[in-house]
Amino acid sequence: MIRAVLVMNTQGKPRLAKFYEFMPVEKQQEIIRNVFAVLCSRPEHVSNFVDAESFFGPDARLVYKHLATLYFVFIFDGSENELAMLDLIQVFVETLDKCFRNVCELDVVFNYSKMHTILDEIIFGGQVLETSSTEVMKAVEEISKLDAASSAINLVPKSVSSWRSR
Repeated sequence: MIRAVLVMNTQGKPRLAKFYEFMPVEKQQEIIRNVFAVLCSRPEHVSNFVDAESFFGPDARLVYKHLATLYFVFIFDGSENELAMLDLIQVFVETLDKCFRNVCELDVVFNYSKMHTILDEIIFGGQVLETSSTEVMKAVEEISKLDAASSAINLVPKSVSSWRSR
């Protein structure tokens, strides 16, 4: 099971943090600080796999990818494959690139709800749902269309709204 997904910048500011197990906000912040401390202290030529037992308990692993100014981090237990998690990060990043055309940190900051939508199409409740960025993009585009259609609906009939303006 995937326990958490984090996206943070190179200064340690979390840009997206999704925990699939309940924990108090203080504990979440502590985990984010600890993960960043581990990531920024690692040399670039070492493996992207880290034991996360010290802050997530036994059998926890962490896999990350450093792209431009962002760290994409997945924390998971022993039931998940490390290489599959690294591939899932790649699917997430590819989908973001398709959605935002060369994703950057500002896209993540200003499109927070879209980021969560994309992540929820890939992972839900700690379980992997979809591994194809094309299928995820189709679902996200459909959700965007439904969202646009629902915001275009006028809840007050024209006859009533024209009556109010008299």
